[in-house]
Amino acid sequence: MKVFINKNIPEAGILLLQEKGISITVNPTENVLSRNEFIKICQENDALLNVGANNLDEDFFQQCPNLKGIALFSVGFDSVHIPSANSRKIPVGNTPDVLSRATSDIAFLLMQSVARKSFYNHKKIIKGEWDIFDALDNLGQELYGKTLGIFGLGRIGFEMAQKCKAAFGMNIIYHNRSQNENAEKELDAKFTDFETLLAQSDVLSIHSNYAEENHEIFNKNTFAKMKPNAIFINTARGKFHNEDDLFHALTNNIIWGAGLDVTNPEPMKQDNPLLSLPNCCILPHIGSATYEARNGMAVCAAQNIIALFEGKKMPFCVNEEVYF
Repeated sequence: MKVFINKNIPEAGILLLQEKGISITVNPTENVLSRNEFIKICQENDALLNVGANNLDEDFFQQCPNLKGIALFSVGFDSVHIPSANSRKIPVGNTPDVLSRATSDIAFLLMQSVARKSFYNHKKIIKGEWDIFDALDNLGQELYGKTLGIFGLGRIGFEMAQKCKAAFGMNIIYHNRSQNENAEKELDAKFTDFETLLAQSDVLSIHSNYAEENHEIFNKNTFAKMKPNAIFINTARGKFHNEDDLFHALTNNIIWGAGLDVTNPEPMKQDNPLLSLPNCCILPHIGSATYEARNGMAVCAAQNIIALFEGKKMPFCVNEEVYF
């Protein structure tokens, strides 16, 4: 079986594939392939190990009828049109669990950075604006005993909630499609409807898988329903929030601040006005950027490909219905 890997991944995954005698083609250039180039190479392989946000839509599947499986180098799978994969009995695998700690660490970092305006104050030093002591200048807020609202309390959301409760004694509320009994037992988390989540959260952190039904669900209307001291955190997908509306909320004191590891669109342009705000902290999508997480992701992706090669069910399959 021949596998195309469209970008370099850690050696841990490559070695696993090579040990199984799987033929690998890795994108030989550091440049991003055009869609036509990407599809052409996929047509010459039996499986794809996909790194990044290529749009694997119905057109892609029509042009690549040879593909027997797709392994994603991510936990999110919104870049794949799952109905198209299902109709062709193509399993799609992702990389759950291994990046939960790393991504929640970034959400936790952003929450504290926004609360204390750390990015902005760091920039003041660089600009030579560290002046004499002013007891009223750029005050932040403390997080002890406040309420953390989680939109999508799965593995990553649980890690974030666990950190916040342990460090700051925060109360946990969450909104899910279904209740998370483990979080309710371990963290005393309270299930709420979406409106209550908006109204009661001092920190609102997104940890849900993206779906079109939630496109820009955080917008002018929803920001207006949040507390004026609220901190908005998004480390999931940029398409959850409308950036013009977020800018309006931040510059009109509708919410306290925002911390983003994902943007809409992505990557963010360097002249984006959000970057200049004292109450907004932005990182370039580094949630899983640790040696441990990326090695784990490479191993998970390789294991999905190996299972496909051996005629077994992918261990981390997101569309298990293709096996029935």
